Amino acid sequence: MPPRSFYFSILNQPRRWRRALLWGALVALLLVAQSLLVALSLSYESTRAQEHVDQVAAEVAASAKQIANRDMQALQGLLWEDPRHERWLDDATELLRRTRPLLRIEYRDAERHIIHAADSPYVSPLFKQISRQQMQLETDLACVAAQRQGAQVYSRSYFVPLPGGEGQEVADLCVPQSQGGQIRAFVVATVGLRQLLEDSITPELARANELSFVEGDGTRLARAGLTRGTGIYRAERLLDLPGLSLQLRVDSARGRPQLIPNLSTALVLGLSLALFAVVVLLARDVRRRALAEHKLAEALAFRHAMENSLVTGLRARDLAGTITYVNPAFCAIVGFRAEELYGLAEPPYWPPEHIEEYRRRHLDRSLRAEAGQDPRQGFETVFMRKTGERFPVMIFETPLLDAQGEQTGWMSAVLDVSDQRRMEELARQQQDRLQATARLATVGEMASLLSHELNQPLAAIASYATATLNLLDRDGDDPQTPTMVREATARVAQQAERAGRVIKSVHDFVRRRDQSRELIGVDALFDAVLPLVRLQARKSGTRIDVELPANAPRLRCDRTMVEQVLLNLTRNGIQAMEGNTPLGDRVLLLRAEVTADTRWLRFTVRDHGPGIPDAVAQRLFTPFFTTRSEGMGLGLSLCRTVVEQHGGVMEFINHDKGGGCEFRFTLPTETTGP
Repeated sequence: MPPRSFYFSILNQPRRWRRALLWGALVALLLVAQSLLVALSLSYESTRAQEHVDQVAAEVAASAKQIANRDMQALQGLLWEDPRHERWLDDATELLRRTRPLLRIEYRDAERHIIHAADSPYVSPLFKQISRQQMQLETDLACVAAQRQGAQVYSRSYFVPLPGGEGQEVADLCVPQSQGGQIRAFVVATVGLRQLLEDSITPELARANELSFVEGDGTRLARAGLTRGTGIYRAERLLDLPGLSLQLRVDSARGRPQLIPNLSTALVLGLSLALFAVVVLLARDVRRRALAEHKLAEALAFRHAMENSLVTGLRARDLAGTITYVNPAFCAIVGFRAEELYGLAEPPYWPPEHIEEYRRRHLDRSLRAEAGQDPRQGFETVFMRKTGERFPVMIFETPLLDAQGEQTGWMSAVLDVSDQRRMEELARQQQDRLQATARLATVGEMASLLSHELNQPLAAIASYATATLNLLDRDGDDPQTPTMVREATARVAQQAERAGRVIKSVHDFVRRRDQSRELIGVDALFDAVLPLVRLQARKSGTRIDVELPANAPRLRCDRTMVEQVLLNLTRNGIQAMEGNTPLGDRVLLLRAEVTADTRWLRFTVRDHGPGIPDAVAQRLFTPFFTTRSEGMGLGLSLCRTVVEQHGGVMEFINHDKGGGCEFRFTLPTETTGP
């Protein structure tokens, strides 16, 4: 009987055949893939070469047509010059010197007789071997067509023999000159096809291609290029000129692509053999990998469970700042899904106005980490929810390290502190309201007392002033009545009425009433306050300089309060110069100017006093703060409040030593006012 091993070998034969078939199929697939790789590489290189030749043909055809159009425009300029002057020949010669494709320019009368002719300095005269009269059939046909069409027309190309057995393929361009519908003359330019082709290509194209103009039957008319074409990659384009169509052929000097190098082929085959060994080794490692993956899946599930249960947002970014991970709490904070954030270096929860600042902050953090400094830090910033709402967040960011201890990115813990900041803001507003209420109560008492005490005297002044004006009008014929008394009395009435408006505006301001606003020019504001300003300036020897714009826009403002602001600032400026400022330097500048965007009008009050010390500058606009024993500390605070109620901004600048101080505030113009 045959041994038992023989029967086992018979039973195992089908399994071996199946395995051999699988291995054979794998080898066959690798061979097919390798063959396809070579074929696709050759096809790809061939396609690229052909596309390059097509592109060269298109570029050269476009360049040749552009040169032809340029020459045509230059020839039209010669039509407007008188051919009887020598200047015509000079201009034609200069044009031939500047344009190499033009070999000859002729001026002909209405019967096409040559009046003047000029030849190119770059080639020998064309019609030295054969006279021009013997070779102008194509020219006459082109001029007849140009006369009939009323436009420039090219002739068919023809061959002009040259001395020494050479020749030149040319075409004539006939440009008619008409006046009153009648042809007066022609300008005929002979164009060299070879020169036109050479001017249309670059040295790089000439070294890599052979370019030529050919006829429909393949006859070559002109050639350019430093090499011969191989005939493998060709492209043709039609150069369509008025009356003339030229076939441009580009023949690349590049041969067929070579096969993939042997080293690459051996590498592909070696990798294919290594694949078999890897498959065997992987089969032995499958079970151990399955066990390891099961344990890893359990660990990942536990980690995800912990991260998902956190109320703190977690965010991971790589070294470039691209988001690689966010937990559900972070998505709930910003309102974006995780899929909308992964892979973004500039996430959508960054407010657009802070993008540059956040990018610079990330760069600074990376530089500190590279320099060996501790980059761990916590900071507060602003994020933007999907709805566009801005909200504050607290971020604690630390380096993200891999298993080898190398930094691979940044890990951030994000806390939404909007509720906390909202409560802090409410507490601060409540405190501000309490302080404002206490101070306004004091101001209200003073304003009410001021209005009660001054209303009667002001009413009496207004009554006396009105009576004085009536008496002066009645005695107007008396030559001894001084005009200055009338003006002074009018000023008394005006300032008395204005004092009443000031008291009423202050009283309304304290009681939080809406102030009445009116349209007024800036010159009217200055005219109202300058008399009082000059009166105080004369007492201290101060000179007042006023600078107003020529066409200043009008303002919509509370006139009385704005005048009060100007009076307070000018009074402070004059008082600042009464001490140590020399008499000759006591100059107060009042300026009004329109800002660059024409939406605001800027007022400036500058003195030449000692300036404001730093300690005083920090509390300058604080209510009830003053450096004068007789002051109340409400002037500058009231000024800034009035300006801000109008939508403007007040600021001050300390100039260099001896330069004084400058107060500036802005008010909106009529078109942008509140």
